[in-house]
Amino acid sequence: MSEKNREGKRTAREKLAVEREKQKSADKRRRALIVGGAVVAVLGLAAVIGVVAANAGKDDDSEASGPVVAPSGAQGKDSLAIPVGKDSAKSTLTVWEDFRCPACKSFETAYRPVIHELTNAGELKVEYHLVTLIDGNMRGTGSRTAANAAACAQDAGKFPAYHDVLFDNQPSEVDDAFADNARLIELAGKVDGLDTPAFRTCVEKGTHNGWVAKSHQAFNKGGFSGTPTVLFDGENIYQDRTMTPAKLKQMVQEANKE
Repeated sequence: MSEKNREGKRTAREKLAVEREKQKSADKRRRALIVGGAVVAVLGLAAVIGVVAANAGKDDDSEASGPVVAPSGAQGKDSLAIPVGKDSAKSTLTVWEDFRCPACKSFETAYRPVIHELTNAGELKVEYHLVTLIDGNMRGTGSRTAANAAACAQDAGKFPAYHDVLFDNQPSEVDDAFADNARLIELAGKVDGLDTPAFRTCVEKGTHNGWVAKSHQAFNKGGFSGTPTVLFDGENIYQDRTMTPAKLKQMVQEANKE
C-alpha cells in the first residue's frame, strides 16, 4: 500500500474519531438538559401540589373583603354570635354551623324540636356562629352567601325562622345553589315579612360578608375540628356519642336547678 493511501486512511480514522467525540459531547449535553428539565418539572409539580395542599379547606377571604358589619343584635366577642332565646336563660348552647354542611342539617333535624322547646320556655339561650367551611373544602361561595343572607334576616328580626328554612332547603354538598342570591331571596318568601327591599339589598350587596369572614376566622382560631361544633356551657357535647335530644334537655334542666 502506498504511503499516500496509508495517510488518507489515517486521516479518515482521525476525522471519524473526532466526530464520535463530538457526538458523545452532544449526547451528554442533551441528557443533562433532559434530566435538568425533569427536575424542574418535578419541582414545579411539587410546588403546585404544595399550593393546592396549602389551600385545601381554606376559604378565600379575599373575596369576603370589606367592612365588618355585624348584624343587628349580635353579641359576644367581636359581636360574632347571633343570639336566639332569652338573655335571662341560665344555660347557653353555642353552635358553629355552615349552611352547606350536611352534618349540620342532620344536627338540626334531630335537635331542633328540643332546642325550640327550651328556648321558647326561657330555659336555654343559643348563640349561633356562622362558618364557611364547605366553601373552602368544596369550592364555591354558597356558605358565605347564605350566612350573609341569614345575617340580613337577623337585621329584620327573622333569623330563627330563616335559619330553619335554609337548612330545610339545603342543596347537596357539591351543589353551590346557595351562591345564587335569587335563590336565597326566593327562600325568604317562606318567612312571613322577610322578603322586603331592605332584605334584598342586604343580600345582593353582601352587606355582612366581612362579618362572615371574621366569624370563620374565629372558628379557625378556636381550633375546632369541623361543623357542627356544639358547646353546652363551654363543653363540646356533639363529640359525645351518647348525646341525644332527650339527654341535652335533661342536661339543661339539671343545670338550671343549680
